[in-house]
Amino acid sequence: MASMEFGDFLRARRAQVTPDQVGLPTTGRRRVAGLRREEVAALVGLSVDYYIRLEQGRERHPSTQVLSSIADALQLDHDACQHLFRIAGFAPGLRTSARPERIDPDLRQLMDGWLHTPTLLLGRAYDVLARNRLSAALWRPFTHSDNLLLNVFLDDAAPSFYKDWRAATVNTVAGFRTAAGAALDDSRIEDIVAHLRAASPEFVEIWERNDARGKAADIKTFIHPDVGELTLRMQAFDVRSAPGQQLVVYHAEPGTSSARALDLLGSLAATADAVS
Repeated sequence: MASMEFGDFLRARRAQVTPDQVGLPTTGRRRVAGLRREEVAALVGLSVDYYIRLEQGRERHPSTQVLSSIADALQLDHDACQHLFRIAGFAPGLRTSARPERIDPDLRQLMDGWLHTPTLLLGRAYDVLARNRLSAALWRPFTHSDNLLLNVFLDDAAPSFYKDWRAATVNTVAGFRTAAGAALDDSRIEDIVAHLRAASPEFVEIWERNDARGKAADIKTFIHPDVGELTLRMQAFDVRSAPGQQLVVYHAEPGTSSARALDLLGSLAATADAVS
């Protein structure tokens, strides 16, 4: 069990649950945000000393029953519960390699064939491993790096590109933490976290909340400098031939202004490619 990560996760999630949410009375002045340790211990049916040892990393072998009870007490959703079990050592993680991640050539060919659908291939550390032409046009305002997480926090274009930049940062960090929990000893992930800890106070604040939530169906609104506002639906798919990689696909509702803006963006990209 990664004791420090496990303890940090418990403390952060405990701070996000109020006594009212779990049916406990709120009397007197409270010194901590969320639940106290003794309150979580009582909800789970543990001694206070045992629960403190869990948070401090001195107890390294909690049972699955204890973990399930903690997940219930802290009101963890499915993704956060899976993350808890992973960092406790009860779910298999990805054994990473120092070699660069490879792109399945058949998958790349499929992406390139989607002329009207922006598509990204993300690596374990949210590096953009591949993108099709329309995706390159959509993300053209970003010049900081080829890493999604670094761009969201450090690229000057990000706050104006996302209509709700705060929501984008929170969702991206939650997805990244889930990916990080599944990848064992990935130095690229560790380097990105260390870099953002030093460069972005906003990242530090969100990272320390310990939200863990995989990418799922979502709706995002972008403000693109070439075509204006686009509201796109997003779907993310695990790549079976390369565990840890994700295929992220965006599309617009047919007949909407966003669909017309996406078509215009595709025309501009095609014209730019023809000129170059």
